Amino acid sequence: MTNYLFKTQNWQAQMSDLITDPAELLNILQLSPAQLLSGAILASSQFKLRVPRAFVDKMRVGDPLDPLLLQVLPHHLELEQHAGYVTDPLGEEAANQLPGVLHKYKSRFLLTLTGACAVHCRYCFRRHFPYQANLPKENDWLAMQQYLLDHPEINEVILSGGDPLTLSNRKLALWFERLESLPQIKTLRIHSRVPIVIPHRIDDEFLQLLANRKFQIVLVVHANHANELDDFTCAQLKRVAAQQIWVFNQAVILNKVNDSAACLVDLSQRLFQAQVMPYYLHVLDKVQGAHHFDMQPEKIDLIYQELLASLPGYLVPKLVREIAGENNKTPLYGTNTF
Repeated sequence: MTNYLFKTQNWQAQMSDLITDPAELLNILQLSPAQLLSGAILASSQFKLRVPRAFVDKMRVGDPLDPLLLQVLPHHLELEQHAGYVTDPLGEEAANQLPGVLHKYKSRFLLTLTGACAVHCRYCFRRHFPYQANLPKENDWLAMQQYLLDHPEINEVILSGGDPLTLSNRKLALWFERLESLPQIKTLRIHSRVPIVIPHRIDDEFLQLLANRKFQIVLVVHANHANELDDFTCAQLKRVAAQQIWVFNQAVILNKVNDSAACLVDLSQRLFQAQVMPYYLHVLDKVQGAHHFDMQPEKIDLIYQELLASLPGYLVPKLVREIAGENNKTPLYGTNTF
C-alpha cells in the first residue's frame, strides 16, 4: 500500500488529515469483520481513534493482526474493568506541581505543553490524563521559572505531553528561549512519537531550531516494531543525528505486537541503522483499558534473556517498570520485581 498524497504534504497538513473513523481505517486496510468495527466504534467513544495516514501506509493490507494496527485500532477489550488497572498508574496527579509541570525525579522536570498527539496508542498510560485542566497558560511561565530557580538541583527539562512535536516550530522556539534563560538547565529532552508516525515533522526549520543551543538536546522517539521504521523514517532520524543530537528510542513490550525476542532484535538492529540507540523497554503501565496488552512476567523475563544472548550490549534496551512514587525507573531483569 502506498498513499502518494501524504508524501507531498508537509507535516501540518498531515496532522490536520488524521484518520479518526474506525470504518475508514478498516476500509483502507481492506478489513471488514463486523466485530472489529463494532468493538472499535465502542472503544473509540471513550478514547478516540487518531492515526496519521503515513503510519497506516506502513501497515499490511488485509492483516487484522498487523502489529502496527494493533497499537492504534480501538478494541472492545478496552471497555473491560480489571483489578489493578487504574486511570493514573504512575501517580502523576501527586507529582503535578503546577499547570503543565510534573516533578517526579530529583534532577528532571517534565513539561506537558500540549494534550495533543498525532496518534492515540491504545496502551497509553496518559489516556485518562486531565490535559485540559492542566495545560500551562501564557502567564504560567513565571511560576514555572520560579519553581526551577527554587530547585537548583533540576538541570534537565523534559518536553512531553501529549506530544511536544505537535506544536509549531515557532512555539517550540519560544519555550527553548525561555529555558535557555536559566543557566541551571544543561539538557533539554524531547519525548515524541511524531517522528515515527509523521516523519515529515523533521523539517529544515525544526533542524535549524535544534542547532547551536546553549543546552544539550536529546530526542527520545517511540517505536515498538521494526515495521515502523521504513527507509524514509530512518533517513529523517539520521538527519537529526547529523545535527549532533543524541537520539534514543523507548519501546513498550506488548502482547501480540512485539512479544518475541526476534521482534525486539529486529527493532534494535533497525534503530541502529537509523543512528538511534535503544534506551528503554518498558513493561506495560497498568492503565485502565490496556489489560489485553499486558504479558506474564515469566514470559517477559524469558524474552529478555534471549534478547541479551542475541544482541551486543549496546543494542539491548534496559527492561524497566515505572512505579508511582519511586525516585527512578525500576530495572526488572533478574530482580523479581515484576
